[in-house]
Amino acid sequence: MENPKAIRWQERFVNFEKAFKQLTDAVDRIDSLDDLAKEGLIQRFEYTLELAWKTLKDYLEAQEVIAKFPKEVIKQAFQTELISDGELWLEMLKNRNLLSHTYNETYFTDSINKIMTSYYQEIKDLYNLFKNEQ
Repeated sequence: MENPKAIRWQERFVNFEKAFKQLTDAVDRIDSLDDLAKEGLIQRFEYTLELAWKTLKDYLEAQEVIAKFPKEVIKQAFQTELISDGELWLEMLKNRNLLSHTYNETYFTDSINKIMTSYYQEIKDLYNLFKNEQ
């Protein structure tokens, strides 16, 4: 009988994969997006990041590593080498939280740039790692 925790992370991965593909679609079209569509890109980033850390949490639990909160999950994922840049993941979490509660045009533009230059690649690396684990 398969470990229920292993099944759980794989089920969560299905949702993460759907979100990641939607984010990828927006990232691939960045040059043709107006401001409203860029807000959609940010929203896709927010829910993809949410599913990414929750999938990490479930994956870690399947490996008998317990971490309940996002920062703990990221620290454990870095320690177990599931992610390569723990500081960047913590920055993504902080940015996601700020984006959810604040609107500022400069911050909006900076966030789009960070998604395009570093955040997306980090999420993609995690996606590829999980995809290879299946």
